[in-house]
Amino acid sequence: MPVGRSSGLDALERKLGYGFTECGLLARALTHKSASADNFERLEFLGDAAIGYLVAVMVFESAPDATEQRLTLMRARLVNGETLAAVARELDLGVYLKLGEGERRTGGADRDSILADALEAVVGAVVRDGGIGAAKTLVAALLGPRLARARGTDLRDPKTRLQEHAQAAGHDLPSYVVVRTAGEDHAPVYSVECALDGLGVRARGEGRSRRAAEKRAASQALGLLGLDAGAD
Repeated sequence: MPVGRSSGLDALERKLGYGFTECGLLARALTHKSASADNFERLEFLGDAAIGYLVAVMVFESAPDATEQRLTLMRARLVNGETLAAVARELDLGVYLKLGEGERRTGGADRDSILADALEAVVGAVVRDGGIGAAKTLVAALLGPRLARARGTDLRDPKTRLQEHAQAAGHDLPSYVVVRTAGEDHAPVYSVECALDGLGVRARGEGRSRRAAEKRAASQALGLLGLDAGAD
């Protein structure tokens, strides 16, 4: 076992399906700037670029007949902060993060922006440790299932699709109202109601931000109207 390897990071390596030769890279990829000057920001920069490139290749190869616009929408579905944060949660990445006391106390370990940045940093660490081929294998494992679900679906933002549907039907635009906020102050969960009065539709969605809750409410409304709500 290489010197300095942590049993906790061993567990994360198993989840990633990748064993680091230079284990300090993974530790750095999990260190937020609030905890140390030797943090994940540079690795995040590298991982962001690597994910963008690798996902573009995945999308290009998986959809040989797709237009440039369709390829762009598919890539955006996979590389946005909300998706990357969701993948980070699947890996329980927040458990492994090293945060400053203030950041941890205010819920940084479960904040979308920090989780997404840390996931990018982990990919950047894999690039440094094993090269772009190792990163390609990891990104395919983490995002491949979402790419498979995205193929054949309408990838436009559900709020955009719902607005366009209402306009095409000659009705007023959807309205969104926050009906409840739960959770701790540092980690609120919003519940939003989407209403299309002209179509007699009301739907609710929850999310860690108002924007995410609105999107989920719009997705629910699309389902109530018998329209494809799109891929997660």
